Amino acid sequence: MEWWQYLIAIIGGALAGVVNTLAGSGSAITLTILTEVLGLPGNVANGTNRVGILTQSWAGSIAFYQNGKLDVTKSWAYITPTIIGAVAGVFAAVYVSNEQFKIVFKVLMVLMLFVILIKPKRWLRESDFNKKPNLVIAIPIFLALGFYGGFIQMGMGIFFLASMVLIARYSIIDSNAVKSFVVAIYTILVIAIFQYKGLIDWKIGGILAIGQTAGGWYSAQFASKFPSADIWAYRLLVVIVIYAILKLFGVFDFLF
Repeated sequence: MEWWQYLIAIIGGALAGVVNTLAGSGSAITLTILTEVLGLPGNVANGTNRVGILTQSWAGSIAFYQNGKLDVTKSWAYITPTIIGAVAGVFAAVYVSNEQFKIVFKVLMVLMLFVILIKPKRWLRESDFNKKPNLVIAIPIFLALGFYGGFIQMGMGIFFLASMVLIARYSIIDSNAVKSFVVAIYTILVIAIFQYKGLIDWKIGGILAIGQTAGGWYSAQFASKFPSADIWAYRLLVVIVIYAILKLFGVFDFLF
């Protein structure tokens, strides 16, 4: 690697850590760096990307916990099926191309933009921890979310946030805290399986992880302490979803 590639990896990793912790889809940044800048094959990039996701998620989870934003005892109905789904998803990722998922991803992101923009007050309310989960609805949805996260990860955070805010009725910051913890747990297994298949470049993954960990830690600290963090997280989420839609449908390629 050249010095400028190290620089891009660390800065891009830090940005991805911030985006992943406060919204989601930061893997769009890191996967682009891994494939387009560093030249890794798609399946190796998918595995290598999980190293930074692991460190960033644990850093964010610890920061959220220290600031009283993470209480896993109230969220197991959503955490458990997500982790189970992720186990199935990572086995699929090892053997199946993710191109088909990218087609589905385009449609889901457009739908997600409408969900986010309609009645934005739903995204800015306080958590309702007294609400009992409807397991008939929650289990299938969070199983599917876990499968998607284990399979490709990119965009999983956005879909998880929407489910936590709209179904579990958590605030967007509390949802981010649970999301960080869930991803931190299942990514341990994901990395083990990718490593068993020889699909991780630890040197490159470690360099990316430096930036991702710093971004995840500091953004979680900010989100936990800043009074208007919910509003800024919501705004960032809208920007990320719009950007993802424009990129997925080739608008940037057409313009530039």
